[in-house]
Amino acid sequence: MFRRREPIPFAFIAEADRFRSNVAPPPRERASAADIAGRWLLGLTVVAGLAGSLILGMPALSVDQSAGHTQQSEATDSR
Repeated sequence: MFRRREPIPFAFIAEADRFRSNVAPPPRERASAADIAGRWLLGLTVVAGLAGSLILGMPALSVDQSAGHTQQSEATDSR
């Protein structure tokens, strides 16, 4: 790799990619029972919405088996 000829006043900046900190981040806070229940409720709501839309949408997605049958209104029969 390319090396500089002039000295760098802050050598730690040049070696920043190799620097590892010895300071550990603080431990994560435990979720409360209300937080866990809220996440479960949100997940169940999303799943129930997807399942409900699938159940209600299935009749609209089904193909009509009697393709030869044409639909006529009763008004045309009473002429």
